[in-house]
Amino acid sequence: MPGETRTALIQLLLAEVLIGSVGVFVHESGQDPVTAVFFRCVFGSLFLLAWGWSRGLLQDLWRDVALLRAAAISGVLLVLNWVLLFAGMERSSIGVATMVYHFFPFAMLAFAALFYGERTRAVDIAWSALAFVGVLLSADPQRLWREADAGYLFGIALTFGAALLAGASLMMSRRISRQRPLAVVLVQCVVGIVLLAPFADIAAAAVPGAHWWWLAGLGLIHSGVCYVLMYSAYPRLPVGTLAVIAFVYPGVALLLDYLLYGQALGLLQGAGLALIVLGTLGVNLKWRLLRTRSDAAAAIECGEPEHAASR
Repeated sequence: MPGETRTALIQLLLAEVLIGSVGVFVHESGQDPVTAVFFRCVFGSLFLLAWGWSRGLLQDLWRDVALLRAAAISGVLLVLNWVLLFAGMERSSIGVATMVYHFFPFAMLAFAALFYGERTRAVDIAWSALAFVGVLLSADPQRLWREADAGYLFGIALTFGAALLAGASLMMSRRISRQRPLAVVLVQCVVGIVLLAPFADIAAAAVPGAHWWWLAGLGLIHSGVCYVLMYSAYPRLPVGTLAVIAFVYPGVALLLDYLLYGQALGLLQGAGLALIVLGTLGVNLKWRLLRTRSDAAAAIECGEPEHAASR
């Protein structure tokens, strides 16, 4: 393996491990989802602004009206996605919410076909259906049937809504983010500050305490360091490697949820996770269930994963 590729692989692995801890940081901060996302945007903006300015990545950004407009609109969806995801984690569990949330690549696939006219292979629809079954199983159907309260059900619904918003946000920003991804994420974080400032409980968070370390980490690590590592690694790795490594994130989230909070997966949830992994790899790696003429004729453009900012 060439040295540059090895470095990129290490960078991406580190980023996925770090992003897998986002649920822990939200939980330990002790803040409501809106306040947690607000400070994630604040600290994330500070980091991205400093990094982008020092690297010359923000030069003449204010002149790029198309980028600013698209990033602002997609930023609203992205921030709302974060709020719903954190609220879903709060009402269910970090592990369950993380698995349900991983429906968003398939939501993105559907939006691409519905609103952008991108051709979708029949086999990709089949893989997506398989992954959706996995999402249903990962929500712990036994608990849903026997003992789940309204709060747990609402948490699952919020997480599923977050996945849809993430897919929509990524579809809106995908065509402008390839050249200046860091700038797009910075604009989205600034939009989050403006959008959530009236609703965040800043007074409660202002009290001195350890929660500030967790809030700072949400922005500096999960919206700062992780994005820099990811966007640096993406161009130097094949899409197959990216598709596989993407599952480090939910794996770390599930492990931390078990080690720190005692939340273990049931048998059906484990099967659901396996189906989500299988379906995602099937779409990203262009696996075919059966070779058909239509599959050969219709293929989706295979490029870099665009899911970093959704998490």
